[in-house]
Amino acid sequence: MTKTLQHFINGKQIDGVGKRFGDVYNPATGEITGRVPFATAEETHAAVAAAAAAFPQWAATPPIQRARVMFRYKELIERNMDEIAKLVSSEHGKVLSDAKGSTTRGLEVVEFACGIPHLLRGDYTENVGTGVDSYSVRQPLGVVAGITPFNFPVMIPLWMAPLAIACGNTFVLKPSERDPSAPLFLAELFMEAGLPEGVFNVVLGDRQAVEDLLTEPEVAAVSFVGSTPIARHIYAAAAANGKRVQALGGAKNHMVVMPDADFDQATDALMGAAYGSAGERCMAISVAVAVGDAGDAMMERLAPRVRALKVGPYSDPEAEMGPIVSAEALKRIEGLVDSGVQEGADLVVDGRGLKLQGYENGFFMGGCLFDNVKPEMKIYQEEIFGPVLSVVRAPDYDTALRLVNTNPYGNGTSIFTRDGDAAREFSAKCNIGMVGVNIPIPVPVAYHSFGGWKNSLFGDSNVHGMEGVRFYSHLKTITSRWPSGIRKGADFAIPTMK
Repeated sequence: MTKTLQHFINGKQIDGVGKRFGDVYNPATGEITGRVPFATAEETHAAVAAAAAAFPQWAATPPIQRARVMFRYKELIERNMDEIAKLVSSEHGKVLSDAKGSTTRGLEVVEFACGIPHLLRGDYTENVGTGVDSYSVRQPLGVVAGITPFNFPVMIPLWMAPLAIACGNTFVLKPSERDPSAPLFLAELFMEAGLPEGVFNVVLGDRQAVEDLLTEPEVAAVSFVGSTPIARHIYAAAAANGKRVQALGGAKNHMVVMPDADFDQATDALMGAAYGSAGERCMAISVAVAVGDAGDAMMERLAPRVRALKVGPYSDPEAEMGPIVSAEALKRIEGLVDSGVQEGADLVVDGRGLKLQGYENGFFMGGCLFDNVKPEMKIYQEEIFGPVLSVVRAPDYDTALRLVNTNPYGNGTSIFTRDGDAAREFSAKCNIGMVGVNIPIPVPVAYHSFGGWKNSLFGDSNVHGMEGVRFYSHLKTITSRWPSGIRKGADFAIPTMK
């Protein structure tokens, strides 16, 4: 039997009143496990209105009290980690260890938000002029919205909502319609932690709900993570409606392997970074740039490892990689692999057409490994978002760096080398937002900020860390004088401090 999910508005689960629904699948079996109501404009407006009504009281709540809610929320997430991971895996398909790991990365932002009294602290300068003091404070924006992707149904909402709420804002989340159960569970945990009704709301839906949020007058800011074409649209539409916006887009992350690298370490790194979560990560390594004679050494190690990948349902404790999220995504990925073969790349390991006994209707494919990929090929140019690794041969370091810098995406990159000089120069000269040295997926910890460059980020603000605090708050500067007597006469010059 399938369940019909509900919106979460003003602290309560609300049945959808619209006539449009979407299906939620178990990607391992291909079975429909739930129905998602697609929010009407009235339902989205109701969520925003609930958040707007809750904002004045929540904004006036002392930061230390908001922090105490975050401390309780952190404890509840830790206590329910297994349940959260199971919800993620059952609708996304990723293995449980990966679901728990990504939840933990989200939990780190909750921990960071627990320090909000210190993070919101302003500056004070005494006597900027005679008898004049000046100080700055950070104040919340109002209602903010988060639009989050299917590949991290818990981590990305936790990168946004806890920090926004700790800053004193109220929040409306529009999660992916493919795997919404875990975000709805996060809403229930917020209530259990003591968050007032209306501070955190969840509307389920498709593009229409997104468009409604972008035009809602009460929404002051929008945070988005998804593909580059949609990120570009979100950025333009939200800005046109006078909203702050951070829109994180797609990626084509390169890992440069130098001839002096530890090839066993580099192989381990590529296996996890390219095939973990079936490659459905914006920080996945999809291109390995083998410099000089590193190519043969890497292929010798990679090919047998990719063939031996343990692919299975999340319920299999030995599975290293689960299914693709949907039948449509599987078809698109296999089509891109087809194009790589047609354009002349060497498909060393072919994972297409994988069928598992007992899971014949699941959306599975094995790992694919290409060698001798050229920059003009479709598999190099497009974000595949699947378990496909392309190996590009580069004759020297300069060519490898040029490949990284001329790619239109700028989310993440890494270099594997024993040469400190090469690593230092690469870190300085690559035009990428997040760089790893002998680390394949350089996702910053919560007290730093996550964000790419070029077509991987639209807007000027990264996610979480102090960048997030700045994004979710206004800076206000107050200059004050308390004269001992009554001033006489107007001064028509611009004020100066004397």
